Amino acid sequence: VTKMADKQLGGRAELEAELEKLGIQTETIEHPEAFTVEDMTKYVSAASIPGVMCKNLFLRDKRMKSLWLLSVLLNRKVNLGLVAKQIGVKPNHLSFGKESIMLEKLGVGQGCVTPLALFNDTQGEVKFLLDADIVEGDHGKVFCHPMTNAASLGMSVEDFLQFLRATGHEPTLLQFEAPV
Repeated sequence: VTKMADKQLGGRAELEAELEKLGIQTETIEHPEAFTVEDMTKYVSAASIPGVMCKNLFLRDKRMKSLWLLSVLLNRKVNLGLVAKQIGVKPNHLSFGKESIMLEKLGVGQGCVTPLALFNDTQGEVKFLLDADIVEGDHGKVFCHPMTNAASLGMSVEDFLQFLRATGHEPTLLQFEAPV
């Protein structure tokens, strides 16, 4: 797997070019801006395309030495203490990252957080954490924002993993209790 070349932070057009270069087939749903995953759900569900939507959290350790992007199933309750335990961080040392750092490293702000933004992290400064059920479940497609919250882009789980690996972000799979 080759890491993508260093470049300026890209937006939607650059992301779509990277996906095309990798031969990844996508399905895009254009919709009004969706600031929450619940909003996004309305638009994706209305399109009647089978798939799963992710809730995405930008995290940091207490000393700001490590950054993570966590993607979990939409209905998943996230306990940061349990996440910290799985990744070897003291439970009270894991918290939400600042938007300014997310903009600097991934090129997206609040309301647009997406694992697809990892293509901007060419230095590998953000580690990717992924709900194991997204990979192990039978979900059809994975839907994420394509660098803007005014659209949702779906791709197969296999293509999603191929994209992540091409960006140099092998996901660390995390186990969670069954969704409530």
